[in-house]
Amino acid sequence: MTAPARLGRRLWMVAVGAVALGAAIVQRPSPAGYDEHFDVLIRGGRVIDGTGNPWVRADVGLRDGRIAAVGLLPDATADRTIDATGRIVAPGFIDIHSHADDGSARIGGATIRTDTLPRKAMPNIVAQGVTTVVVNHDGRSPWPIAAQRDRIDRQGIGAHVALMIGHGEVRRQVMGDDVERAATPDEVDRMRALVRQGLEEGAVGLSAGLEYAPGRWSTLDEVAALVAELTPWDAVYISHQRSEGSDPMWYWPSLHDAAPPTLLDAVLETIEIGRRSGARVVASHIKAKGAHYWGSSQAAIERIEQARAEGVQVFADQYPYPTSGSDGSTVLVPGWALQDEEAGGPDDRRPPAEVLRANLERPEVAAAIRRDVTHEIRRRGGADRVVVFEYPDSSVVGLTLAEVAERWELDAVEAALELQLRGDPERRGGGRLRGFSMSEADVERYAALPWVATASDGGLAHPDDPFSVHPRFYGTFPRKIAWYARDRGVLSVEEAIRSMTSLPALLMGFRDRGQLREGFVADVVVFDLATLEDRTTFFEPHAYPSGIEHVLVAGEAVVDDGELTWALPGRVIRNARSAAH
Repeated sequence: MTAPARLGRRLWMVAVGAVALGAAIVQRPSPAGYDEHFDVLIRGGRVIDGTGNPWVRADVGLRDGRIAAVGLLPDATADRTIDATGRIVAPGFIDIHSHADDGSARIGGATIRTDTLPRKAMPNIVAQGVTTVVVNHDGRSPWPIAAQRDRIDRQGIGAHVALMIGHGEVRRQVMGDDVERAATPDEVDRMRALVRQGLEEGAVGLSAGLEYAPGRWSTLDEVAALVAELTPWDAVYISHQRSEGSDPMWYWPSLHDAAPPTLLDAVLETIEIGRRSGARVVASHIKAKGAHYWGSSQAAIERIEQARAEGVQVFADQYPYPTSGSDGSTVLVPGWALQDEEAGGPDDRRPPAEVLRANLERPEVAAAIRRDVTHEIRRRGGADRVVVFEYPDSSVVGLTLAEVAERWELDAVEAALELQLRGDPERRGGGRLRGFSMSEADVERYAALPWVATASDGGLAHPDDPFSVHPRFYGTFPRKIAWYARDRGVLSVEEAIRSMTSLPALLMGFRDRGQLREGFVADVVVFDLATLEDRTTFFEPHAYPSGIEHVLVAGEAVVDDGELTWALPGRVIRNARSAAH
């Protein structure tokens, strides 16, 4: 969106929003309601209601876990009064792409399905102002959904959670280990039955991981048939698409001859799934990955906006960082070049550095390795955007690959190989590298769009954790507001808050949250815009944000005066049709 267009949109929103919200405040049920008693009264704040309307000065009264009043309430009383003078009062943030229940080894096996308080209280999540997360993404979910739902409700959690059905899990339930092929019509019918079962058990949609196994081998016809089951339930399809740049993560030039799918191919597939099914469809953590692919966000945006103009309900979500999760485990040497074909078992294995050295002595193999390393450097943002974070030789920690190459008087490809050969011989890559594979121009272009929701793609973490995480685990939502809205003016603060409140509520079919509106669930965040900051760095990622002062989940404080309370007021949110039954 151009600067004049953004300005015009903001002026229109100011005019319409001021009338709408002003009317909502003036039209209280009756003057007698002004002296009501509330459980919690948030007084004197700048209320941003979540719709994109400009802020207004108002009080917010909470009772029985719901928002009971929004307006000027000078005579109201409460069991607890929060002075929000000079602060923003907003709906609790909704993270529609969370890995808080993955139990994935890559994030330390952290899951909310646990009796461990530092996990189920979700500290790094609620500290950002997030009051609802949607889990089971990238096609992965436990089965059945009912068992996961019941376990979470029984044990308690810090924030609300909604559950997706994993397309990959459904595929494995039907096809077993024979997944590297297209499903038969009978198998698709059996998968459709499982999707209906998951919806009946309360799931709010279907997730897919089409860049991963086993979703990688599914066809458009298969996925569209399953997504069609969502429409009667007002459920959503969220897809990690087949590619997020010029090629998928699994692609290596030396191993794959056929042209791989690109981001644009993947976006067109998501649009077609939405067109055929009639369902809302969301392109997960949309990006334009790889130095040679920067700027392609505009082409993806044009295709999505054309489809939206035609009536296809296509959206996207985004985390506001120029580096991905997989960028944090960047290994520039392809895995196949580090595999030991001569090993006889787990105790008979040569170190990766030794295997690589042997392979480099074979001219044809060495040429293929260098070809793939060149490809990976480019895919991770270029030699000047790949940074060494851990390495036996501390003098290169913090340097880019380009700087290492200059120091060692090598070109970038040879420097990447030497990082493996000179580094930890037992570790793939020789150390830990992170690529910054995205352009800030593309990140900002996506961030400003009214159909792009903010989402973390992060999971659970605690400052005592020994493993490193992406800063998005702690900072996604404060960063979107503070850096992209307040500091850089990519969008307004009101628009940033809409991207994490009413917009994700609309996408997920949540009918009673995402706005500061009477009758809605009392999920509320109070923050100081002046001091709001994501304080995580890529070297020290375990740090809570500043400026988040109060977070209430169903009216109960999970952050109070900037401190975690470790309360567990969260509940599982079912789709509306399942909840009605």
